[in-house]
Amino acid sequence: MKDIIKSSSTRIKTALALFVAALIIGYIDSFFVMWLLFGGLLVIAINESQKLYDIKMDSIYYYVGAMWFVAYFYPSPEDLIFVVAIVLASVLAYTKNLDKKIFLILFYPTVSFLFLLTLYMEYGVMSLLWLLMIVAGADVGAYYVGKSIGKTKFCETSPNKTIEGVAGGLVVATIFGLIFAIDNVSVFGAIVISVAVALASVFGDLFESYLKREAGVKDSGDILPGHGGILDRMDGYLFGSVIMLVILRAVM
Repeated sequence: MKDIIKSSSTRIKTALALFVAALIIGYIDSFFVMWLLFGGLLVIAINESQKLYDIKMDSIYYYVGAMWFVAYFYPSPEDLIFVVAIVLASVLAYTKNLDKKIFLILFYPTVSFLFLLTLYMEYGVMSLLWLLMIVAGADVGAYYVGKSIGKTKFCETSPNKTIEGVAGGLVVATIFGLIFAIDNVSVFGAIVISVAVALASVFGDLFESYLKREAGVKDSGDILPGHGGILDRMDGYLFGSVIMLVILRAVM
């Protein structure tokens, strides 16, 4: 175990720095700051996703930028993705020269950032902390359990991911989820949401791995030492945020 920790020291330091930054931003608890943060991360994520999808279209920043500006004032930001999709579909139909891969960028990562913003708007900063701890638990548990006792390959997309690691991650994520669950959620509800979000984060990571393998790259970027790019670090949160918001709306 000591060798595992030593070999991942850079990854741990970066993760701790990100965690501290997240706590500071959470303590400030300002909608403007959160909107600005997610918007900045979305810009970087879109840049990384263009490399993964093998597309270069600067105009996407104008469409998404306008959408993100409106999201600051609109009560249900996730609805805006449909407006942008209709606008892009109209442009495609009229000009016939728009790269259809641009819709992939709307699906991933843009939609998820809108869900993150909506999650904060509807359930407050503690819901983001809850999401953070569940996904972090799934990630940390899967990494160390997989490194320690993992033997059975989970799937072909990510050869290093093991069934033992995934199971360990789900257990740790559920424990964290119970500890950090927001108010007015029952123990059973917290367990269901924690498991569902943790499982979604596993497949978020798997989807990111699939995209990188298709693109022939190791990481989506290099902005985060030991982790790669923003999408490398946020893939689980981007899937998990959607599931958390949907389930919370159903049970609360």
